Amino acid sequence: MTATFQTPDGCRLAYDIAGQGPAVFWQHGLGATAAQPAEVFPEGFTRITLMCRGHDGSDLGDLARLSIAQFGQDVLALMDHLGLQSVAMGGISLGAAISLRLAVTHPLRVKALILARPAWVDHPAPETMQSYVEVARQLARHGEIGRVLFQSGKIYRDLSIASPDNAASLVTFFTRPRPETTLALLQRIPLDGPGATRAQIATLTLPTLVLTTGQDYVHPAAYGTDLAALIPHAILTDLPAKGRDKLAHVAAFRTALAQFLTAQT
Repeated sequence: MTATFQTPDGCRLAYDIAGQGPAVFWQHGLGATAAQPAEVFPEGFTRITLMCRGHDGSDLGDLARLSIAQFGQDVLALMDHLGLQSVAMGGISLGAAISLRLAVTHPLRVKALILARPAWVDHPAPETMQSYVEVARQLARHGEIGRVLFQSGKIYRDLSIASPDNAASLVTFFTRPRPETTLALLQRIPLDGPGATRAQIATLTLPTLVLTTGQDYVHPAAYGTDLAALIPHAILTDLPAKGRDKLAHVAAFRTALAQFLTAQT
């Protein structure tokens, strides 16, 4: 089921609910649709995915509000809209950053945490997100044809060798619907961060699963290892590289989520 609701500041956001069982907020990555988190989500649970501002069917809203902190507030607003006080929560990349922030800033609303392929630890604007900044630069200057210039540049060539899945994903931003919205997101979110310090992250006591994978420059396994070391008793699971074997990656992803979520219920 896909529906919409309005945030306190008047932004209309879309959300997707599927499955049966305990509710889990399961968030997408930057520029993704609900299909991304749905692909790896196991049966036996209800998946709730908020489409962040500027994503899929959600409005962009006030540009000054585009931030990971605001995306987190929007998740809380949707929880209130649905009458949910506390849920298991997690996401992929950007979704992991949103979930980590909420676990730190609103611990009573998050009862279990899943950080999949995290793109941030604690600092804003990590070096590994600079490829998104380059896409924004080419998109702002040249529009869709900026794709050709981006693919001829060193950043894309290096990524194609080290992390082909990342490279392929970045190219899709040039043909994404609503290019003005895409540009606004890429000019802001890669330079942002979860807004949680290492000391704050280390105080988390909730059950936590951290998922990493190889061949993933934007989401280095070292980020996941670092977060798992900071969070007491966190479970660290390494998945098969998506760029090497997507079917194995998806299957292992679902299994890891199912085992962790089942243990929490």
